Amino acid sequence: MDFSLYKELLRVAPIRRLLLVAMLARVPHAAAGLMLTFHVVDTLGLGYGAAGGVATAVTLGIAVGAPWRGRRVDAVGLRRALVPSVVSELVVWSVAPFLNYPLLLLAAVIGGLFSVPIFSVVRQSLGVMVSQRQRRTAYALDSVGAELTFMIGPALGVLLATTIHTTVGLIIIGAAAASAGLFLIWFNPPVRSGQRGSYLRECDEELASLEEMPPVEVMSSQSYAGGNIFGRMFGRVRGNLLWINAAVLAVLGAAAAAGLVLSGTDVGIVAGLRSISRPDDLGIVFFFWCAASVIGGLLYGALHRAVNPLWLLAGMAALTVPMGFATGTWALALWSIPPGLLCAPVLSASAERIASLVKEERRGEAMGWYGSALTLGSALGAPLAGVSIDAVGPWGGFLAVGSMAFLLALLGIGLQGVRRRVTAR
Repeated sequence: MDFSLYKELLRVAPIRRLLLVAMLARVPHAAAGLMLTFHVVDTLGLGYGAAGGVATAVTLGIAVGAPWRGRRVDAVGLRRALVPSVVSELVVWSVAPFLNYPLLLLAAVIGGLFSVPIFSVVRQSLGVMVSQRQRRTAYALDSVGAELTFMIGPALGVLLATTIHTTVGLIIIGAAAASAGLFLIWFNPPVRSGQRGSYLRECDEELASLEEMPPVEVMSSQSYAGGNIFGRMFGRVRGNLLWINAAVLAVLGAAAAAGLVLSGTDVGIVAGLRSISRPDDLGIVFFFWCAASVIGGLLYGALHRAVNPLWLLAGMAALTVPMGFATGTWALALWSIPPGLLCAPVLSASAERIASLVKEERRGEAMGWYGSALTLGSALGAPLAGVSIDAVGPWGGFLAVGSMAFLLALLGIGLQGVRRRVTAR
């Protein structure tokens, strides 16, 4: 491991700014989920099922909108692509608190469709601003920042909901999300290699010692087509679908499975603590879980070679199942450490893999699809865990999402092996 890689990256002022902006820009969205729950339950006087409906509407909007937002960044540049998002964040979440439930569902879908694509923009920009050797470390730093965000955001959402009216809280969150988009427009991080030079000129004189960035590696058209037979069959289908292949689909599947196990674990932790009448201890378990992810992300970013994200996913999924054995708060917190250590590495490795597989001009769209896969997996994980918990108890939630993600990881690993053998022939 080489922890000096972090020092090397953090010496670069534009990279420091981008990572900080990314962490702060995620806070409003991390706080919005709990804020919407409090709004639906307390202000509108509806149940938690109705609150889950709003969360699902936002999730579906994000999942559908992320690839489209990424494609717009590829087509027209970052600034023009973000303008509709800034307007939408401000208008939708300023109007939403005053709507009845059916209209709130519609607003949630629109808000998700046009939400500021923080994840895809940051990962796309980092892929341009750093060399391929540094990409693993950069993505690990971003994953660590995301974990810190999700330690802060939900707590901030609860604080706003319990100290001021949820109407004011949602307006504040919308304004904060719009401000994050405006800051990204002003900062305008590069999303193309041709934009990179101006950012390097902004760096300190210490950067002169850093190596010159090698050109972005792209796979040959034959590799993208999956071999000669596949290439002849789909040779005419280039353009929008050229970057899609079995390797990309495997990574997208890993992202969906990671989202499934993470959101299911959220529900399992809540159910487990409620079953022992200790719901107030939620912060303790989440602290251990997220802190483990931060440590795991830092360790992964210091590695000299990439690790297959499907193997990391298999490990995280298998280690999630024993969390169902916990019988108390501290036992659950300790059982959350092993899978937590692999959380950020799974997300970092899969994003790194996507960046290496997809050509630069399609990377924004690919990152959008990656975000959609993660979002859809998250949307499926919570109900899967919930049904299992209702059927057999809290342990069933951990078993359901852990085993499902483990099987998906093994399937992906098997398909990768078949693809390698076919390619070799």
